[in-house]
Amino acid sequence: MKKHTVLLYYCYSPIDNPEEFREQHHLFCLSLNLVGRIIVAKEGINGTISGTKKSCEEYMRVLKSDPRFAKTDFKVDESDTPTFAKMHVRVKSEIVHSSLLDIDPNKRTGIHLEPSEFKAMKEQEDVVVLDVRSNYEHSVGHFKNAVKLDIENFREFPDKLSELEKYKDKKILTYCTGGIKCEKASAYLLEKGFQNVYQLHGGIIKYGMEAGGEDFEGKCYVFDNRITVDVNSVNPVVVSQCYICGTKCDRMVNCANPVCNNHVPVCEKCGWEMEGACSSECKSHPEKRAYDGTGYYAKVSNGYNPYLNAKGRNKSKKETNSEC
Repeated sequence: MKKHTVLLYYCYSPIDNPEEFREQHHLFCLSLNLVGRIIVAKEGINGTISGTKKSCEEYMRVLKSDPRFAKTDFKVDESDTPTFAKMHVRVKSEIVHSSLLDIDPNKRTGIHLEPSEFKAMKEQEDVVVLDVRSNYEHSVGHFKNAVKLDIENFREFPDKLSELEKYKDKKILTYCTGGIKCEKASAYLLEKGFQNVYQLHGGIIKYGMEAGGEDFEGKCYVFDNRITVDVNSVNPVVVSQCYICGTKCDRMVNCANPVCNNHVPVCEKCGWEMEGACSSECKSHPEKRAYDGTGYYAKVSNGYNPYLNAKGRNKSKKETNSEC
């Protein structure tokens, strides 16, 4: 049995004073000894956090008891170790970085499909399965026969509209990691005249949990120190290749050169031979980080103090010097 619980969630719901909410929420997370990354904005909340089962259950209970977040759909996973080193709660302009600031998913978005419904629809002749994630995400894993866009980040999604025009008479089934990008991507397609737009509710993660991940090829890229997770327990295959030698590989790493930090698949053999670097140039780079076989590099704490920005708390000397 794995010792740590991982929660992936989001909720589009107006927050009148994001700064004040961030302050309170930050302290609440610290009181439960949670680690993770939470984004707060006027449009809602988006987070991935990790902690004990008891702490995560309490977090879910309290968040859903707030009427603003009662509809939050948590994806609950397990991990052998904490999936973050620290707890960060930040205020940003959006809960997922996009160029679609004027779109409110609470007003109009694609029809939500539960994993079983998505599974039943995706093979129909009049259906197009659309991956709205970035290149480094879908390169290591994607649904069989999905349309994948050449984008470096989600902000570029609107730039690809012309490539999708040929599918206007089809049913468009969008998907992403946990569902949050699809909220705005599907709403944008509807705004641009697409008539039959759907989205996989809960994303790839929920599909893996409830539908066995069938026909999701490869692994799912996640935004914590696991980097990728297994999804398909029915008919798994490896779709990516080692960036260095070209052998089949779904072991995703960050390049050991922090200036490069390339997100690419690298097999274990090449990982050790290249000392975690993705090229000879990166291997000899003076700032190259020490490689431990994982390809994940936690940010240096530099005396990280979890209470530093918790203005509402009367900090003791012990707390001031603490690290998380």
